[in-house]
Amino acid sequence: MALIGRALLILGLLVSIYGVGASLYGARTGRREWVASGRRAVYALAGLMAIAFAILEWAFLNNKFSFNIVASGSSTTTPTIYKAAAVWATQQGSLLLWVLLLSLWSSLILFLSRRKVREIAPYATAVLLGFSTFFTALMILAANPFRTSASPPAEGAGLDPLLRHATMMIHPPMLYSGYTMLTIPFAFAVGALITGRTGAEWIQVTRRFALAAWLCLGVGIMLGARWSYTELGWGGYWAWDPVENAALMPWLLATAFLHSIMIQEKRGMLKRWNLSLILGTGTMAIVGTFLVRSGILSSIHAFVSDPALNISFVALIGTMLIGSVGLMIWRRDGLRSEARLDSLLSREAVFLLQNLVLVALALVIFWVTFFPLISEAITGTQVSVGPPAFRPFVVPLALILVLLSGIGPIIAWRRVTLRNLRHSLAFPFAAGISALVVLLVVLGPSHGLALAMFSIGSFVIAAVGQEFWRGTRARHAMSGERAPVALLALVRRNRRRYGGYVVHVGVAVALIGVAASTSFQHSHYATLSPGQSSKIDGYTVRYVKPTVEATSAKLSLGAVLSVSKGSHHVTTLDTRHELYPSQDPSLGPIGRFFNGSDESRVGLQSGFTRDIWTVVNPSLQPLQGLISQGDQLFTRLEAQAMPKVAKLPPAQQQAALAPLWQFRDRAIAELVSRYASHPWPVTFLLIVSPLVMWLWIGALIVAGGALIALWPVPYLARLRARSTEYTGGPASMPAREPAGVA
Repeated sequence: MALIGRALLILGLLVSIYGVGASLYGARTGRREWVASGRRAVYALAGLMAIAFAILEWAFLNNKFSFNIVASGSSTTTPTIYKAAAVWATQQGSLLLWVLLLSLWSSLILFLSRRKVREIAPYATAVLLGFSTFFTALMILAANPFRTSASPPAEGAGLDPLLRHATMMIHPPMLYSGYTMLTIPFAFAVGALITGRTGAEWIQVTRRFALAAWLCLGVGIMLGARWSYTELGWGGYWAWDPVENAALMPWLLATAFLHSIMIQEKRGMLKRWNLSLILGTGTMAIVGTFLVRSGILSSIHAFVSDPALNISFVALIGTMLIGSVGLMIWRRDGLRSEARLDSLLSREAVFLLQNLVLVALALVIFWVTFFPLISEAITGTQVSVGPPAFRPFVVPLALILVLLSGIGPIIAWRRVTLRNLRHSLAFPFAAGISALVVLLVVLGPSHGLALAMFSIGSFVIAAVGQEFWRGTRARHAMSGERAPVALLALVRRNRRRYGGYVVHVGVAVALIGVAASTSFQHSHYATLSPGQSSKIDGYTVRYVKPTVEATSAKLSLGAVLSVSKGSHHVTTLDTRHELYPSQDPSLGPIGRFFNGSDESRVGLQSGFTRDIWTVVNPSLQPLQGLISQGDQLFTRLEAQAMPKVAKLPPAQQQAALAPLWQFRDRAIAELVSRYASHPWPVTFLLIVSPLVMWLWIGALIVAGGALIALWPVPYLARLRARSTEYTGGPASMPAREPAGVA
């Protein structure tokens, strides 16, 4: 099967190269049959990569340790559901998943646009197949997932315990879907520049893919944050890690793009800006992929550094940058706007300012993330930076961004009078000021930036609520429908517009959760023995008892904590520290069970107003003497048993060693049981964070709004919208809102 997999990769590379040539030849000569052949090459590539990926999944699910990546990333004791996900936990498997997703999304866009943008599509096909050529060649030459070993081990190393989490089943595929879908508008933008067709056609074809990429990246980012919060044992959900930032930067740029294309569709403005944005966004998607694979910046998420991969990615990113700049310079005369900004008091002005803030955020994050490399290149010394380096810049920009997201929906296109602006802003402004006054009375003036976020978030929610109320009231007056029916009909008829409004509410809610949980969090370490207590933020946390579990797959040292407030019992928390055996024999026959990989199981009680979070960190020092004695004993026993076992037939050797392994397992279980029978003080990290749940609720609202905006408009509604466009309408009240997150 490995041979078939390698053959499929080579065939995929040849198909990609052929497709690039066929598409370019068809575009240059005008021969549609060659263009169609290039498009079918993408379909063929998707089929080949799907079969190759299925073979790799089969190898993981069936413990085929002759495959090198199966031996290094899975084991017989790994649960089946995590064996399936272990494919993309490896460098080689994740590259194969990247090409598979790229080919699937490329096939979908080329099928849907096969009768549209016929001049642009062949060049876009060539660009997409160029990406697949790069990644397929990378697998064949430097990171082949189908490499095998002639002498496979009897047991694999197993999946990293930190990745044995439900969110890891979908977090990487969502990020890769976002990255690969961002290459689609990038490719069509390149095609538009090459052909000189820089109007809104390419935007209309790729808009849904840009929004879907934005949604997938956002979901992937939030799943990663949830994993960090519940798995890593440090109590936070965002550490400004380079790989986290690598996903956030293209998401911010894609957000700017989705807003600015509405201005081009509505007014014919910002052609140069939109093309620059999507070319930069596509390049940042490759930079994000590079950061995960390169290891050039320290990250818990990154793979081990590989010089061959690093050089290849730098060459690709350089080619994309040089090519993008060259195309923009070449077509600069054809990128002039068809209209100019009529007034600073207009929706397009707000969107433009919002774009500038989003790009500024991305640039700040890029600069601080790469500052260690920049400092090393200039001074020869790599300067480390942490979360405090981001906050002075990110927090003020985030406040401005949220404020603009509330102003945008309530201000008209082209121009708005001061009277109408005052009328539109009155209720949201009153809501924001009221929230600020109440919070100042209750919480006091400390944490001013957090209070500002609460106030601005209230402004945004009120502004969007006002828009929904006005639209529902107008429809009710026209149709006589009941309010709930009128609201549903309003959203169904204007899905992109009102879906975007829902997204704005979700972002405001999520950032309120972030502001509260970071500014008003209480945390401290407490070293406790069973029966002892510690106080935090008015809660009493009592260490009830230690817990122990020992299996062949892992050892677990945990604790049960009782949380109360006054005389009222609030919750019981169960937290564990789990140890997974290492395959390194140098650690000792007993010591390797205590010195392999480990993970923390968080004790968490979530609520709408606050989370109570804890993790246990037991010291193994009291067991070290017994572990050393066990290593010495079992080393002697193995030395005595092995010469006799070696004389037996291979089929009988495992049975002959079984009593020794059973004795070893009983000894380990006895060792671990001392944690409960002779408990010693252990250290807990205790945290009380307010409103964390609203971060996750806000993320769900954002996803819901994006799905509303993505949902296809019924055919008859599209016809009505088009007829309204052709008959015209008042400039300040457009008949149809363009797609995007507005």
